[in-house]
Amino acid sequence: MTTIHPTAAFTPTPLASASSNSSLSVQTSSFLSVSPVAPSVSTPAAQECTFNDSALSLLLAVFYSLFFIFGLVGNLFALWVFFFLHSSRNSVRVFLINCAVADLVLLACLPFRVFYHVSGDKWMLGPVACKLVGNLFYMNMYISILLLGLISLDRYLRLRGKGRGRKRVRMTLVVWGRRKPWSWVVCGALWGLSLMAAVAMVSTAEDVEDNGKCFQYRQRQHSQGKAYFNAVLVFLFWLVFLMLVVSYANIASQLLQVSWDKPDLPNANKYKSTAKKSFFVLFLFTVCFGPYHAFRPVYIYSQLSDVRSCDYLQLVDRTNEIMLLLSAFNSCLDPVMYFLLSGSVRKTTLHAIGSWLGGRSIFHTDQSSFSSTVESRRPSMQIAAADHSQNTPSQTPRASICASTLHYTGVTTLQPAVQQ
Repeated sequence: MTTIHPTAAFTPTPLASASSNSSLSVQTSSFLSVSPVAPSVSTPAAQECTFNDSALSLLLAVFYSLFFIFGLVGNLFALWVFFFLHSSRNSVRVFLINCAVADLVLLACLPFRVFYHVSGDKWMLGPVACKLVGNLFYMNMYISILLLGLISLDRYLRLRGKGRGRKRVRMTLVVWGRRKPWSWVVCGALWGLSLMAAVAMVSTAEDVEDNGKCFQYRQRQHSQGKAYFNAVLVFLFWLVFLMLVVSYANIASQLLQVSWDKPDLPNANKYKSTAKKSFFVLFLFTVCFGPYHAFRPVYIYSQLSDVRSCDYLQLVDRTNEIMLLLSAFNSCLDPVMYFLLSGSVRKTTLHAIGSWLGGRSIFHTDQSSFSSTVESRRPSMQIAAADHSQNTPSQTPRASICASTLHYTGVTTLQPAVQQ
């Protein structure tokens, strides 16, 4: 039987005209029936390219395993401190608790990624489970980003607010007939909106449903809504990043100015240390999330664009995986941020570790407990104000004076504390 190619011309001979005519009709109908299955020149390159990279898969499996172990221990310890040891009830504590919960949900997605990469980039749980795990990962990553932004805003308002402005930071909202702190209301709204967005992303079909692949590059030419939603998240990240830069820069500059102008103030030497911690938190946030969101527009554009070469798409996919690895690393560093952001959490943690190690006094040397979260201590402020009104030396202990007292009492009115 003669094989017919799409570009070959068929010319029947006079000796076999009848057979050739019948053969031509059969072969022509056969060709017409299989031609739609043949690859078209407009087929997206992502459907023809392979994104398997054994070396990168092994690297991702190792690092995601380490992130899971250290992040799980750190965030569980943080929640234990918040619920059983830390007695403060301010808004920063609420945000930190929700941030730890978001990190734990994100960490719960990492074993699925590890299993996928160890199995040679083969997904065995179906497309619905793939989309569920992937969207939970991204949902909790952005919840952590927004919560860190709210923490920076809260700290900034506490430091710069005056009178009614500071009362608004501690305001309560009426929800279903009950008064709730505004921080809990904001966190509840954030979780609710995030869950609705995740459900919408899971229920929306992909361009190509592949049961054997997950966590890889996908074209969005037919599901452009997902690509545009990801672009909105990128814009939201840079908005939060700008808020963090402005907030922490103002907090650090004000604390540094106080330490330089009034070196005789109680705990003045701690202000410079707190300013450095603020910059360190901003540095960690930038290192973890900055590269991923700087590259994200390139990734989204490649999903929406026309056919490109496989080499380009493979480079985009590998770069995105490495940047995403840095973002997942933040779940391990968040407990360090909790330790730096709250002086009371830091003091409680050090006392707990000291008791576990036999009560060694080295963990009790931080007597100032200087709060980098700018937590208000109203009793100490009232004492300081009373001492100043009576023109007597301040008897306020050094441990009770923090950055927030500078605003109430005035930097120029504080007297050096008498050594006890």
